[in-house]
Amino acid sequence: MVPIRIFVSVLRRFSLALLILALVAVVSAPLSRAQTEPPAPPAGQQPQPPDQATPDSGGPTGDTGVIALPKKKANPDNVTPPAPAAPTVKNPEGMPNFSLRIEVPEVTVDVGVLLEKTGQFVPNLKPGNFRVYEDGVEQKVVGFKRVEAPITALMLCEFAATNYNLIYDMRNAAFTFASQLRPQDYVALMTFDLRTHIVTDFTQDKTQLMEGINSLRLPGFSDRNLFDALYEAEDRLSRIEGRKYIILIASGRDTFSKLTLDKIMQKVKSTPDVTIFAVSTGGWVRAMTEGRGGMRGQMRDMDYLQADNEMRTFAKLTGGIWFNPTFAGEMPDIFQQINQTIRSKYQLVYHPTNAKQDGSYRKLRVELVDEEGHTLRIQDEKHKPLKYDIIAREGYRARQEVE
Repeated sequence: MVPIRIFVSVLRRFSLALLILALVAVVSAPLSRAQTEPPAPPAGQQPQPPDQATPDSGGPTGDTGVIALPKKKANPDNVTPPAPAAPTVKNPEGMPNFSLRIEVPEVTVDVGVLLEKTGQFVPNLKPGNFRVYEDGVEQKVVGFKRVEAPITALMLCEFAATNYNLIYDMRNAAFTFASQLRPQDYVALMTFDLRTHIVTDFTQDKTQLMEGINSLRLPGFSDRNLFDALYEAEDRLSRIEGRKYIILIASGRDTFSKLTLDKIMQKVKSTPDVTIFAVSTGGWVRAMTEGRGGMRGQMRDMDYLQADNEMRTFAKLTGGIWFNPTFAGEMPDIFQQINQTIRSKYQLVYHPTNAKQDGSYRKLRVELVDEEGHTLRIQDEKHKPLKYDIIAREGYRARQEVE
């Protein structure tokens, strides 16, 4: 019985507590609603929007409501125009589409300006100092620079059983040229008598080139086919890109070449980017025996004069220089001038007014002028006039248009 009384007592107390909580809730609800809701506006007056100002203590504000963005003013200047319609090209009926490619010919002329007395290169010339004429018509120079670069050269030496003095001069000249080479230069050695012989292929090894020259001791034939050898040298160098040089060391006489002088002249003219520097041998022997020996000696002297003319022409046609030394002591200065001429020059570029690709031969002429257009005059420190030579090839052959 006791436990049942205790349970009834607890239940009565719990019911009383729930009743008190319910009364408190009924009384407090209207008060809280009155505090949170704003007072209603008088009749006929529009409700005011809530204050959106930021509280003094900071922090977020209440509901901001609807945000109205201003309308963007219409500006006709900002209106992006529509893209233009792609042009339509309609070919005639039966004609397919094709592309047109136009090649503008370009001519490069290497020009050396050397003092006549000392052979020194004349520096500090400007593009306005040069005038280039092609077939007598002045050309507009569009490119100009001074070039000093490694060389690619072929030494073509006469090595025949004719006279020991000629062989001695040839070897002396070849040794002198090889001794002045630089590590970046490429040089080959080819000799000729009745046939040509490649002694040393293109190399940068100066020692290998010296050994090749030193091996030239016992020639096989006494014949000297200069024209055939020069033609083969030009043909071999034409397969190499860039500027090339032939150092022709020979007496200049020819015996049994299959080619005539006209044929070899055409080859020299038509081979591009090859300059010939010719050094004649046997000057001392010729000086000692010239005018002697009767009719036979006179015929020999005439042959050598003809040989000199050929060597000079080969060099002149390609923009090179011909040398005819008498003594061996002249060789160092000669090859120093050759090296200086090869490495230091002006390069002119122009687009010819005659743009025909007809394979014709065009004659070139280069002049030096001052700022007023008169012939350029060069003076030394004492204001004495100095004569100079303009070294440039006499012409070139235009490309042949392929049908």
